[in-house]
Amino acid sequence: MADKWNFVWLASSLTLEERQELLKKFNTNSKLSKDPLYQENAKIFGNINIDAEYISLSWYSRFWFFVQGLFKHRSPKKVFLDHEVAELGKRIDKKFPGLFDSHSGLLLPVFYSQFSKLKEAAKFFYSALDVSVNKDRDSFFAFLGSLEMQSVHAKLLEDTDIAEIAGRYSGSPENEWKQIAIRAMEDNINQITKAEKQTMYTAARSLLCLKELSSFSFDRVIKVFGSNRGVKGFTCYATEVKDSLISLNNILFSLKTVPHLTLLESLFVFLLQKRAGEPGFYIDKEINSLLVRAEESLAIIREFNKQVPLTWMLRCLTREMTLSPMEISGGEDWLVFYRDYWRKQIDARYSEHLREFRQQGLTSSFHNFLKGRSITDFENIRSKSNPKGMPIRGSYALSFLYTFCSVVLKPEISRILYVVYIGAGFRREEDRVEFAEAYNFLTTMEEEIRKFEHRVSRSGDYGRRYAQVSSDAGAPQAMQNRMQTIIYEVQDDALNIIDRALGGAASMVKLLSGMLVKDGPNKKNILHNYSDLAARDSNFTADTAEVIQKFQTLLSLLEEIDNMESGR
Repeated sequence: MADKWNFVWLASSLTLEERQELLKKFNTNSKLSKDPLYQENAKIFGNINIDAEYISLSWYSRFWFFVQGLFKHRSPKKVFLDHEVAELGKRIDKKFPGLFDSHSGLLLPVFYSQFSKLKEAAKFFYSALDVSVNKDRDSFFAFLGSLEMQSVHAKLLEDTDIAEIAGRYSGSPENEWKQIAIRAMEDNINQITKAEKQTMYTAARSLLCLKELSSFSFDRVIKVFGSNRGVKGFTCYATEVKDSLISLNNILFSLKTVPHLTLLESLFVFLLQKRAGEPGFYIDKEINSLLVRAEESLAIIREFNKQVPLTWMLRCLTREMTLSPMEISGGEDWLVFYRDYWRKQIDARYSEHLREFRQQGLTSSFHNFLKGRSITDFENIRSKSNPKGMPIRGSYALSFLYTFCSVVLKPEISRILYVVYIGAGFRREEDRVEFAEAYNFLTTMEEEIRKFEHRVSRSGDYGRRYAQVSSDAGAPQAMQNRMQTIIYEVQDDALNIIDRALGGAASMVKLLSGMLVKDGPNKKNILHNYSDLAARDSNFTADTAEVIQKFQTLLSLLEEIDNMESGR
């Protein structure tokens, strides 16, 4: 039987307790080597000052280089530099045979083999980094922060709870609730300790270096290699890829330490979250499998650094004996992304609370207008009772209109509209056409909404397409784009019905009001036979005025619903 993690979820929506429990499941089997990925060596990285080294030579050594310089037409120091470069090349050849021919500047087959292995190891991390750091870094750093700074995360959740703030400051304006939450967020973030900041910075640095390594242009370097008559295997002249090798050396030098286990687990949680819910999917097994592959890839990176002395090779290639790798910059901005995440959370929670708050007020307004009838959410459309449905703007307004048709339009309004439709004599043809169009839509609106309801249901065309895309395997971004296309189609249908309802109601208010004006020198009833209609039914004028009021109420409520759904 599938365990409790075999369900659809988003990493950022898990509670702190769920996150801790999930990582405990991984830690039972997860082990990573603590050995540094890059061993700094003073003999390699110590700068060689040619001037100082030359001066420290014995007098006869300096004389020897002077004599050689006479024959080579070079300064003694230049001859000494040539000697040091040649000696370094011999050292490379002796310690790392088949890697680099310093005399010809040729990268040899052993380098090609090691470089190709490094490429595969680096590419392993690309997908996880693409999903987390590249596309959703705010949520990722918040997720990682919840594990590395648990007390800060708990306090932020508590102190930025808009519902709690609204309860404590019920007398304050609505927009003040949000400002209180933002101030609480800043206070909590300012209390992050130096140790916690260092932990997060170290993680951010590891992420940055892994990202730089995984996106390094390995293929561009590999394409330069080719067959060589004198050597068995692939070779290339190092000068053709010098700049790339300098860049790679800086990246590998910066990626000294093994990424923290929690960091790797968090990366893989983000990578796998789209697969959660698939039959036979167990996230703990998948994570542990990925951690094994991560250890294998890190071991290859570690081995490359041991077997390929890039700094020595580059010194020979550039003839700069002071050349050393440099740390790549970055990682300090983790706090920016962390703060942005919480600010967005506050915005979202504020909008959601305001929506619920206003919806409660609307429910009270609906109560009398809809004769106490509650509106019913559509199947397969996102609502409080169905958070996994399609997120469609306008669905609440459409549900309201559906109830309006059966409770108000048919029993209380349609009779007056029908009398006007069949018996009114409009003075202007455009008024007659406008009334007929509004009448025809309003009297068929319930059926239009019923058709919409069927289309979005699980058996309808929209519902089936949405379910199919949700269950399809494939690239997360491609799947998201296809789902969004369907959502836009559904939303266009919903908003089209609402817009026509608004137009119909507005036309009725205008035309029916025009029927009730009293004759006078500056006013003229839009009908030439209004008195005949009123004579047939003594309540016609009062009933028409009531219909106008109901349409005005409808327009007002639809505007409030739109403001609520739009967050205005």
